[in-house]
Amino acid sequence: MNEKKNGSFFEKLATLIVDKRTLFFLLYLFALVFCVFSMNWVQVENDVTTYLPETTETRQGLSAMNENFSTFGTAQVMVSNITADTAQQLADQLAEVDGVDMLTFDTTADHYTDAAALYDVSFAGGNFDPVSLDALARIEELLAGYDTSIYTMVGYDENAMLQQEMGSILVVAVILIVVVLTLTSRAYMEVPVLLLTFGAAALLNMGTNFLLGKISFISDSVAVVLQLALAIDYAIILCHRFSDEHETKDARQSAIAALSKAIPEISASSLTTVSGLAALGFMEFGIGLDMALVLIKAILLSLLSVFTLMPGLLVLFCPLIDRTRHPKLLPDITLVGKFAVATRRVVPVLFVALLGGAYWLSSQCPFAYSYNDLQTAKMTERQTAYFKIKETFGTSNMVAVVLPSGDYKAEALILQQLNQRPEVKSTMGLAGMEAMDGYTLTEALTPRQLSELVGMDYEVVQLLYATYAAEQDQYGHILNGLQEYTIPLFDMFLFLKDQMEAHNLHLSGDDQAAVDELFRQLELAQAQLQNERYSRLVVYLTLPEEGEETYAFLNEMRGIIGQYYDSDYYVIGNSSSSRDLSASFVKDNLVISLLSAFFVILVLMFTFQSAGLPVLLILVIQGSIWINFSFPTLLHTPLYFLGYLIVQAIQMGANIDYAIVISSHYQEMKAHMPHKQAIVHALNAAFPTVFTSGSIMAAASILIGNMSAQPVIAILGTCLGRGTLISIILVLFVLPATLVLGDSIIERTSFTLKVPESKARAATGTMRVQGHVRGYISGVVDADINGVIHGQLNASIATEGQITEGGADHE
Repeated sequence: MNEKKNGSFFEKLATLIVDKRTLFFLLYLFALVFCVFSMNWVQVENDVTTYLPETTETRQGLSAMNENFSTFGTAQVMVSNITADTAQQLADQLAEVDGVDMLTFDTTADHYTDAAALYDVSFAGGNFDPVSLDALARIEELLAGYDTSIYTMVGYDENAMLQQEMGSILVVAVILIVVVLTLTSRAYMEVPVLLLTFGAAALLNMGTNFLLGKISFISDSVAVVLQLALAIDYAIILCHRFSDEHETKDARQSAIAALSKAIPEISASSLTTVSGLAALGFMEFGIGLDMALVLIKAILLSLLSVFTLMPGLLVLFCPLIDRTRHPKLLPDITLVGKFAVATRRVVPVLFVALLGGAYWLSSQCPFAYSYNDLQTAKMTERQTAYFKIKETFGTSNMVAVVLPSGDYKAEALILQQLNQRPEVKSTMGLAGMEAMDGYTLTEALTPRQLSELVGMDYEVVQLLYATYAAEQDQYGHILNGLQEYTIPLFDMFLFLKDQMEAHNLHLSGDDQAAVDELFRQLELAQAQLQNERYSRLVVYLTLPEEGEETYAFLNEMRGIIGQYYDSDYYVIGNSSSSRDLSASFVKDNLVISLLSAFFVILVLMFTFQSAGLPVLLILVIQGSIWINFSFPTLLHTPLYFLGYLIVQAIQMGANIDYAIVISSHYQEMKAHMPHKQAIVHALNAAFPTVFTSGSIMAAASILIGNMSAQPVIAILGTCLGRGTLISIILVLFVLPATLVLGDSIIERTSFTLKVPESKARAATGTMRVQGHVRGYISGVVDADINGVIHGQLNASIATEGQITEGGADHE
């Protein structure tokens, strides 16, 4: 009988992909060229607070502040090992630098201590305005001969720094990956195929990120490295399938057979990773959804590349693959399997005890919600300067208060009360800024008082007051006399400016120059501190950015402000952001822990058709998570909360694959050998896959942790690398013993999904059969069989490389 033409759906799909490989090559070429350009369209958000829920005070306050006020560049400049006289001379020189709007320095301990001077510099432009950049360059030039530390956001492009870092990390990662793939490959030319497949998937992911609108700097930075670590398994599975099929088939048929078998296998394997990442999307903190979308898209595009690009590459490179085959380079780990059997009654008990301790230690983890004070393995000059200044002069914690504008008296009273508190180092606001002769900018003066203050003719000042009253529709003051009519200095100065710009008032040259400088200063102050809707007060605290004492004082500040304003005011800063993030963390941590475990258990139950086995696998990986996050407690090192949330989701979704591989081989081996022998063979069969995937994930993550100066990225890398190594150790040394000891539980909790019975089909002759067969066969069989035979067997059987001859009754 001729070979059947009607194959399975996956076989038909695989045939189409392989036979149309040239078309797919062209489609990928066009898509990759497009992505090279579209990568530049991606918008990156560097401020994690923008992902806070819109109901939080920090999010609302930042929106109000950013929409209504200008923020000018600032810098903290510390010069060490100088005398007080030299410090004052430098202060005078720095104040004269073009582009420096204001310089604060005095002889108190806040600015001079231990032979070190601290200058607080405000620039005349924003962080990336040329005037600020030029001024900073001149400051650095002026202080070139001194021991200087400068901490500033002027000219600091965090996204550009991260891109440069990730480029370096990716180069080193690729070198390590080539080494690992070479050790686990069957032919040297398999490695270029794997790299080309992944490179295409990574470029597709980066080039399609613009479709998501704006993505976070975290997703933009680590996605390409995590994609490589998470998805390399899929390409390796297909590559090994192709190698197995190629033992008896040509390149085309091997690719078709391998792909038709790999599609359902790889798709099922990816479900655990996708489900773990999907849990991030349920976080209240929006950055979880951001990372979930980017990484899940990365996984899906990796699957697409493996299914549609890699088969063609395997056929194309097949002659080279055949010529570069090499012996097995990785050793078997038979001793590990024998260790698992010998310690099956000891290791699980010790692991349960370890779980209890690890759970308690991880629950005591010292979380941080602001990353300013987190030190990394690699630090920039800017970070080094920050910690040096902090060590010398202590904490400078700024809090902004945004109020409805118009009530200068209330603002003055609020500043007065805050300045009396020991937790407040200093304050700034229009109501607290001195104009001249002891008057503040917001004090209201009569015409006589203003005339005496500025030396203007009384009649001229009265005319100004009358014009101002008329423009404000306050005609009652004109009719009743202007003697007692008061106008805040700041409002009168702005009115005077408008009159001069309208050419209603003229001054002499010297007076005009002095007034122009005054107006310039007022404009800068107004841009930063007041507009028609809001006023802004700036409060510097002596308290750290985080902690219950700080959060309690923020509430006290609200109590003070609440005496004068009913609503529509905000107290915002790194401290309020930390408080809001800590509040959302409690919920997000619970959501991710439960959902990631639930999704993975659901997938595993239907994969293994057992209720007990998924629980054992989850316990091992959850144990690795608890052990991983015990380290910050033991080392007394603060852990940025986002690292905890993201890493535990990735560990549960990705590291579980190592346990799945070993369990799958164990379940298969048990069908035709004792379970003690099966675990030894399962470990030997699974070790190359676990070693490849685990070492790549660990190496890539550790590289990120040690080569990135961005605290959030570095912490993600460190925690994920450490967690992956712990997971590998547990699945190799704890899981096998647990599986052997719990074998009876696994069997008793197994179940069978009822599927419709296939109709019996009869055929005679020579035929090719692919799929599950149940019935009677009469004739000579030459096939790979994985199942149970009821009856008599008389055949040559190839098992683990050994041939057993003879006939016997078997079940």
